[in-house]
Amino acid sequence: MSGVLARLLFYPTLGYNVVMEKVSSRRWFDRVDNTVILGALPFKSMTTELVQTENVRGVITMNEEYETKYFCNSAEEWRSVGVEQLRLSTVDLTGVPSLPNLQKGVDFVFQHREEGTSVYVHCKAGRSRSATLVAAYLIRLHKWNPEEACGMLRSIRPHVLIRRTQMEVLWQYHRQVCAG
Repeated sequence: MSGVLARLLFYPTLGYNVVMEKVSSRRWFDRVDNTVILGALPFKSMTTELVQTENVRGVITMNEEYETKYFCNSAEEWRSVGVEQLRLSTVDLTGVPSLPNLQKGVDFVFQHREEGTSVYVHCKAGRSRSATLVAAYLIRLHKWNPEEACGMLRSIRPHVLIRRTQMEVLWQYHRQVCAG
């Protein structure tokens, strides 16, 4: 049922995100550190900026296929400009990235970190699904707890919204990564 609701609300909420970027202090994306950029849907028109200016060589897409079908590069289009895409589909609005997907995503980011390139981590708005993954990255990188990681993200991107169920998976991830 939540997947149906997410589909129904996709275009209205995407429109809301576009308007909010124009009329408020929200930015489409924000750099978290030298490796990670947290953002909303990377529209095709942003490709040159992301690749040439931001050194993006990896993209983590937390969206389901229908969310990126018309506005974003396909995996093949990303590949043609030297960018590797990792899709970790998570339902919008109520979805929580799975623990294995958090691990896979963070490993992907660390691979690019070692290569000195950037990764654009996104969902539709860059505030919940993708922010959960970036918080997991910060937990592993700094050995922070989830509150510290989410607080840092909110200091950079104030509209980040990590829900209770997402915090629960971040605590699971924290126990796994920081055990001992």
